[in-house]
Amino acid sequence: MKRTIKIIALTPFVLLILILAILSVKYSPVYVYRLITQNVADVYDYQLYENRTINGAESAFEFTKSHDKEYVEGLFQDRVSHSGFKTFDEWAEKSQTTALIFIRKDTILYEKYFNGFNRDSYFHSQSMAKSFISFLIGAAIDDGLITSVDDKLTKYIPELLKRDTRFGKITIEHLLEMRSGLEYNTSYIPGTYIHAPWHDEAVGYYHPNVRKLLLKKVKIATEPGGNFQYCNYNTSYLGLIIERATKKSVSEYLEEKLWSRIMEYDALFSFDSKKSGFEYMPSRLIARAIDYARFGRLFLYEGNWNENQIISKNWVLQSTRENKAIPRNIYPDWFGDGCKKIYYGYQWWGHSNCDSTFQFAASGNLGQNIYVIPDKEIIIVHCGNSLEHYGDFDLWHVAEQLD
Repeated sequence: MKRTIKIIALTPFVLLILILAILSVKYSPVYVYRLITQNVADVYDYQLYENRTINGAESAFEFTKSHDKEYVEGLFQDRVSHSGFKTFDEWAEKSQTTALIFIRKDTILYEKYFNGFNRDSYFHSQSMAKSFISFLIGAAIDDGLITSVDDKLTKYIPELLKRDTRFGKITIEHLLEMRSGLEYNTSYIPGTYIHAPWHDEAVGYYHPNVRKLLLKKVKIATEPGGNFQYCNYNTSYLGLIIERATKKSVSEYLEEKLWSRIMEYDALFSFDSKKSGFEYMPSRLIARAIDYARFGRLFLYEGNWNENQIISKNWVLQSTRENKAIPRNIYPDWFGDGCKKIYYGYQWWGHSNCDSTFQFAASGNLGQNIYVIPDKEIIIVHCGNSLEHYGDFDLWHVAEQLD
């Protein structure tokens, strides 16, 4: 009887060891170690990785300042009240907001930092990084290094054809629009909201050789060009295309085409390991919040930076405006299908309104947003480390209140 009880007690431990061993063989011991020790992603993850430095400009455009604290904080009053807090500062603390910047017509009305962060702090972009990778695709097209978004993935990564000829049907545009048909496991541990150890968001986030993962492991699930499926591998393939087309690391090309031209501060881009040296394209760009605002300004003014066209106007429009030729039934129901709806461009999110206005945004997990309101010439940057009392729709609501 005692032996049976002992076996029963040991069974979960043995199963855990077996699962970890299988994961180590399939993905690598480093992946398992990172999964266990880092667990749920947060905005301090970059401190645990090797980072490339991206240098800023010798001199950068400065926004003018005319602070209006009462006005801007009042725009968030519905969120403060809905969250059950009495004051804006209480909400900012409990929501783990780290930065909030509100700019109208190149004038900073509000710039404040919370929870130990300041203007010189690094802010983890999370998936806002996707919009920067999209920018680089446009830059490579402008430079003639990529012909167009109609180019096939296998023009730059031909070895994928040996694994599956369907890779030859995937275009750069499919990757940009999250319509590539790539297989993407999104399973959770039963009864929880915790990613399963084989969830591809975790695999792509902690794997020590993402380039190898892309070349050897990622599969195709459905016909390319079909339904929308948010998948980090799309952005990683875009990064690999940039590497192949430019013969530079993504960090080097980002410095050349963007950072050294308009940004005030340096930035970081985490990569998977010293051996691989491949940036975590979908989420590991680390920068200052005010430089995120500069990126928003560049796209607000359709690629023009003080009379200098940094990126083609056409690219900005393709990236951030709704493509109405795409049927709405390819998107999840929560995108909506009326006059007020969500759309997805070239790694940018968009909000369409019933009065024909729209907003677009670079958005990342845990409350990272560069939110652009074109008709009001407004840029809002929000950074944080939690979604408990903040969500992406909050800025859409703020936009609706603007006079």
